[in-house]
Amino acid sequence: MIRDLMRILGPGNDARYRVFLAWAVAYGVLQGVSVALLVPVTRALFDADWPSFWRWLGVMAATTLLCMVAHYVQAMKGFESALVLLRTMHLRLGDHLVTLPLGWFGATRVGQVSQIATKGTISVMGAIAHLMTPLISGVVTTATIAVSMFFFDWRLGVALVVSAPVIWVAARFATDMTARVDDRMHAASVESNNRVLEYARCQQALRAFGRTHGVYEPLDAAIEEQRVAGRRQMWLVVVGSVVNGFALQLVFSALIVLGALLALDGEIDPVTLVALLGLIARFIQPLNEIGDLGAAIRLARNDIRRMSEVLEAEPLPEPDHSAPAAHEAPAVEFDAVRFGYDDAAPVLRGIDLTVPRRSMIALVGPSGSGKTTVTRLIARFYDVDGGTVRVGGVDVRDLTTADLMSQLSLVFQDVYLFDDTLRANVRVGRPDATDDEVTAAARTAGVGEIVDRLPDGWDTRVGEGGAALSGGERQRVSIARALLKQAPIVLFDEATAALDPDNEAHLQQAMEVLKQNSTLLVIAHKLTTVTAADRIVVLGDDGTVAQSGTHVELLARGGRYADFWELRTRATGWQLVSG
Repeated sequence: MIRDLMRILGPGNDARYRVFLAWAVAYGVLQGVSVALLVPVTRALFDADWPSFWRWLGVMAATTLLCMVAHYVQAMKGFESALVLLRTMHLRLGDHLVTLPLGWFGATRVGQVSQIATKGTISVMGAIAHLMTPLISGVVTTATIAVSMFFFDWRLGVALVVSAPVIWVAARFATDMTARVDDRMHAASVESNNRVLEYARCQQALRAFGRTHGVYEPLDAAIEEQRVAGRRQMWLVVVGSVVNGFALQLVFSALIVLGALLALDGEIDPVTLVALLGLIARFIQPLNEIGDLGAAIRLARNDIRRMSEVLEAEPLPEPDHSAPAAHEAPAVEFDAVRFGYDDAAPVLRGIDLTVPRRSMIALVGPSGSGKTTVTRLIARFYDVDGGTVRVGGVDVRDLTTADLMSQLSLVFQDVYLFDDTLRANVRVGRPDATDDEVTAAARTAGVGEIVDRLPDGWDTRVGEGGAALSGGERQRVSIARALLKQAPIVLFDEATAALDPDNEAHLQQAMEVLKQNSTLLVIAHKLTTVTAADRIVVLGDDGTVAQSGTHVELLARGGRYADFWELRTRATGWQLVSG
C-alpha cells in the first residue's frame, strides 16, 4: 500500500512522503513510550519515592511534548502530501493515458477511468491525510508497548506477543469480509458510470423509437446492481467489525485474568498490576481503532491499487529519437503483418501491402476483413504480432509518436468535435496555422457554408461532440483538419459511408486537393471513391490480400472484386415504390 502510494505521488514527491512516514513512525514510538512511562511513575508515586517520581514524571513530560510535536509535524506532512496528490493526480493520469495504446481502452475503461479520477482520487487523498497515521501509529504504538512490557513483567509481555496472531486473524477476517464484495461494488460502479454516459449520449436514438418515459433497462439494471452490492457491502462490513471487536475484547479479558492470577499468586503487586492493566488497555485501543478503520483502509487500498495499476500500464515502447526516413521508399509498407485483438482470432494473417508515394489506394472487403485494422496499425494504435509496418521506409516502432503522427492525417466515419468554437475545432489539424490557412482549408472542405449558417460564424461553439452540427457537417470539419495539417499520408476510414451527395461532393473535392501532395489510403464502399483510386486492394475473410489491381484489371479478372462491383452496381438502381 505504501509503495503504491509513493508510485501514485510520483518522482519528486515520494521523498516528501517518506518524511511523513518517518514522523508517523516516530509519533507511534513516542506515544508508546509515553504510555509505558506511566508504570514507573505510578510505582514511585505509591511508594512515596519522590525523587524517582519527579524524575520519571519529567521524562514522561518531555516524551509527551516530543510526541505532540511529532503528531503535529506528521499531520502537516500528511496533509501536504494529500494536497500534492490532489493538485497533480489528474495531470499525471492524463499524461499517462495519452501514452497508452488504444488497445488498452477496452469497453469498460471509460467508466473505470472516470471512477478512478473522481471517487478514486478522493479516496486516495483521504488515505494519505486521515488513514495512514492511525494505521502506522497503531501498529508502531502497540509494538512499542509490547516491547516495553517485557521490562515490567516478561509473562505479560509474552502474553501480548501471543495475542497478536489472534488479533491479526480477526482483523484479516474483517478486511476479507469487505474484500468479498468490494470488487463487485467497484464493477457495479463502473458499469453504472458507463450506462449513465450511454444514456446521455443515446437520447436521439431512444426518442426516435418512442423511449421518452425515462425508462432505460440497462441503466436501471446497473443502478439496481450497484444498490444490491452496496447493501451487501454494508452488512459484511458490520459482520467484520463485530468479529474484530469481539476478538479484541476477548484478548483484553484474557490479559486481565492473567494479570489477576499473577497478582493473587503474589507475582505482581496490586499497584503495579493496575498500571500494567492501563498499559494493556492502551495496547488494545490502537488495534481497536485499526479494526474500526479496517473497511475504510481496505477500500482505500483497493482504490490505491487500481490507480497504481493504471499508472503502471505499459505504454508502447518508443525510441528517444526516430530513425532517419528513406526518401525513395514507399509511403506505407506492410511486410508479412499478422495481428489479432487480445485473445481473439487473428484479423490479419500475413498481409503484404505497398502504398507508393502520392498515390490513392482503396481498401475494400467484407466486414471483419481487417480494413480498419490496417489504418490503426499504420497509426500505431496497436503493435503488430508479427511482421513489420513501415511509414516512409521506417518501422513505425522506430519512430517517436510525434514524428509518426506528424506524417499522418486520419479521417474517420465517426468524427469527434470538442466543445469549442468552429475555428478552434478546425485548427486542431495544425494549431499554429494562420486564420487565412484555416479559412482556405475550410473553404475546400465546404465548411464555409456552415460558417455562414451559424449565428456567430467562426466563433460559434459546436457543443460536446459537435452536437450543433449534422453528421455530414462534422465530417467536413474533419476533412478541413486533414487539409490544414498537410500531412504526407492521409487515412480515410469509411469517411464517405453515410454522406449525402452534397457532403460527398465536398469530400471528393478535398481528396483531389490532397492527392496533389499526399498519399491517400481510403476504406470505401462507394463506387465513385473506389474507381478514382490508382489501385484497389481487396481483403478476404481469411485476413489476407485476396486481390490487388486497378478497377479495370480486377473486373476483367473476376472473383471477389467483380462480385463486389456487381452487387454495388445493382444496389444503385434500387428504388422504393408504393404498392
